[in-house]
This record gives sequence, structure tokens and C-alpha cells, in this order.
Amino acid sequence: MIERYSRPQMKKIWSDENKYAKWLDVEIAVCDAWAELGKIPRKSVPKIKMARCNFKRMQEILEETHHDMTAFLGSVAESLGEESRFIHLGLTSSDVMDTALSLQLVESSKVLNQDIKELISAIVEKALEHKYTLMIGRTHGIHAEPISFGLKLALWAEEMQRNRQRLAEASKMIAVGKISGAVGTYATVTPEVEEKACAKLALTPAPISNQVIQRDRHAQFATTLAIIAGSLEKFATEIRALQKTETREVEEPFGSGQTGSSAMPHKRNPELCERICGLSRLIRGYALTSMENIALWHERDISHSSTERIILPDACIVLDYCLAIFTSVIAGLLIYPKRMKRNLELTKGLVFSQRTMLALIDKGLSRQQAYKLVQKNAMKSWKGNRDYLKLLKSDREIISILPSAELEAIFDYNFYLRYTDDIFRRLGLTETQWKRKFIAADPARLAPGSI
Repeated sequence: MIERYSRPQMKKIWSDENKYAKWLDVEIAVCDAWAELGKIPRKSVPKIKMARCNFKRMQEILEETHHDMTAFLGSVAESLGEESRFIHLGLTSSDVMDTALSLQLVESSKVLNQDIKELISAIVEKALEHKYTLMIGRTHGIHAEPISFGLKLALWAEEMQRNRQRLAEASKMIAVGKISGAVGTYATVTPEVEEKACAKLALTPAPISNQVIQRDRHAQFATTLAIIAGSLEKFATEIRALQKTETREVEEPFGSGQTGSSAMPHKRNPELCERICGLSRLIRGYALTSMENIALWHERDISHSSTERIILPDACIVLDYCLAIFTSVIAGLLIYPKRMKRNLELTKGLVFSQRTMLALIDKGLSRQQAYKLVQKNAMKSWKGNRDYLKLLKSDREIISILPSAELEAIFDYNFYLRYTDDIFRRLGLTETQWKRKFIAADPARLAPGSI
């Protein structure tokens, strides 16, 4: 089951091989910048660009140095020979590590952005399909008034659009490099080198730094991932609630041959949505740690470093995984309109209590008078499981104000769908807008069940 939702692209971004490759990219970009400024012979650059990090050799050096950057540099130096003296010229470890980390975070944000696009696509497709599928809206877990299932999904799609915007902003905040030497004074490396090297890496130079890129940037990124995970938890919690046996309005996909319990063969559990809810808690914890990392001693310490080696890769990988799972859930979601209609009618018309009250107010009653009359009959219906419309018709005071024909006209479910089209248009989710925005622009968009 885990392999079914594995995301190799994100795992590759956070692999040791890619991390050290990014370190080497930064070192080469700096050498290239030094060469442009005449500090390094131009003829040395082609050979420097052939430099390699031997991972096995790096581990051997690490056993002696207990410092991953010096071990990395030792391994690279062995692949270069004489030109190795130009590698890491004027730099400190954080120049390389922090700039490379930014490259990994930018790469990760691109994957997550695509994940979110695919999820929005799947949600909108279901929202359009069930635009007019009536169900009961619930507040406090209690029946309120009718809504459509499509409207519920449209709400989720719009929230994920906001999350996509948040991710873009967080990605921009982290897309910075720092090549300013020890404590950020440029004493051993010039601002021009930083500008040129960052341009080669498609990063913006941090306007000012000390020995590290400031960790409020990373905290914004990690917190953004936590917000996205929170949205997924919200959606997954709703599906779990709607899948309860007593409700059973939707079910997450359940494959042929799948089992839900070792003891009870009948079980069909919302285990994918439960998994998302659990993992979102993990990502929130990572966000808290990222905020703790903002406060470092003086120009830097490394109290942040040990945690970031866990929280940043894991947060990206886990969120990518959760987005993949939830997109699959939405694409294969089992939806039961008849059950929705049955649950809608459980209270025997009580959902029309507000419409009845407003009709009485329109006839001239005060709100307090109308509310009291309606609630009196509503409570009789609730406690006795009696038909609400029949109770209203038998109430002489109400029938004298609202004749039977007018009362019956109030009990129309379509009343609650009359602005659904307007809401969808406001969101840009008409059939035409949807096809133009998602299908035509991205013909390779996610197909249901393709994950």
C-alpha cells in the first residue's frame, strides 16, 4: 500500500546524492564567478566543472574529520588535483550548505505545486459532477439546512487555490542564496561573486545575512506546508465523518480484495483519510520546530542544523505523500446521493424551519413571534418524530397566516440551490472556465485513479 503512493521524485530531491550534487553546484558557480572577476584562471573552469564527489571516499574522510563539509571538500579535491585550491575559495560551510538547501526547497516546492494542481483538478471534476447533488448541511454535527455536495467540494478547491498561492510566496521567500563568508561581512568573498553565483543558480542573493540565511524564511516555508497539511486533514476528517455507518454518504475507495479488519470481514474503514490526519500532526510538529530554529546565538550556532536534516526533508516528503493519497481518494471517492437524500429527510421537514419563520415575518409578525411559533412546532416534530409540514398545517394560528398552498411552496429543496451557479461562476468553475483553465492548459492533468 505504501509503495502505491510513493513519490520517487521528491525522495530523489532529498537524497544524499542530490544534496552533495547541489553543494558541488554551488562551489562550481562560485568558481565560475571568481573566474569572471579574474581571481581564478579562466582556463581552470572547465576542469573544475568536471569535479566529482566520491560518496564512499567522503565517508572515509568523515570518520577522521567529523565534519561533513571538510569531508566533502576532501573528496572533491581528490577528483581535481591542482585546481582543487580554487574550490571553496573565501567561503564558509553555510555559504554552500544554506544555498544548496534553498535549491532543494525550491525543487520541492515545484513538485508540491504540481501535486496541488492535480488535487484541485480532481476536486473540481467531482464538484462539477455533484453541483446539484442535495445533502444536509451540518453545524455542530446537527442537521442545519440543505446544501449540495458539489458546493462542499468547491469550498475545498478554493482553499487549495489559496494554499497554492501560499506555497508560491513561501517558495519565493526561500529562493535565496548566501555567499558572504564567515559572519556575512564579505571580507573574504565579494558581493559581486555572490550576485554572479546566485544568478547562475537561479537564486536571489539574500540582501543581508550573518553566517547563515535567516531561519524565519525556513519557518515560513515549513509553516506553509503545515497549513496545507491542515487543509488536507480538514477534508479527510469530513470524509471520515460522512463515511460513518450511520451516515454513509461517501466512502473512500475500497479495492477488490482489500480488507478492513483482521477480525471483522465486513469492515470498510476510512484508513487513507485517517492516515492523512495522523501525518498532518507530524507536519505541524515540524513547523513548530522550524519556528524554534529562528533564534540562534549571535551570528550563528548549529542548534538548527540537526533538526533541519529531519524536518525539512520529512515535511516535504510527507506532504507530497499526503497530497498523492488524497488526490487518489477524491478521484475514486464513492458518493451515495440516495443516502444523502435519505439523511436529508430524517428530520421530516425540519430543515425548512427558517424559511417558515421568514415567511411569517413577511406576513407582518415580529421575528420573536415568528420564531416562537415555528420553534413550538419544530420541537413537537423533533421529540415525536412527526412530519413538520403536517404539524404546521394543524396549527390554527399558523394556517391563518400562511395557507396550506403557501406552506407547501416553502418546502422546496431547490430553493437552496438557486445561487449555486453564481457561486461556481465566482470561483471560475463553470464547465467552460474549467475546461479552459485546467484541461486545455494542462492536457496531461491527473486522470481519476491514475496514482
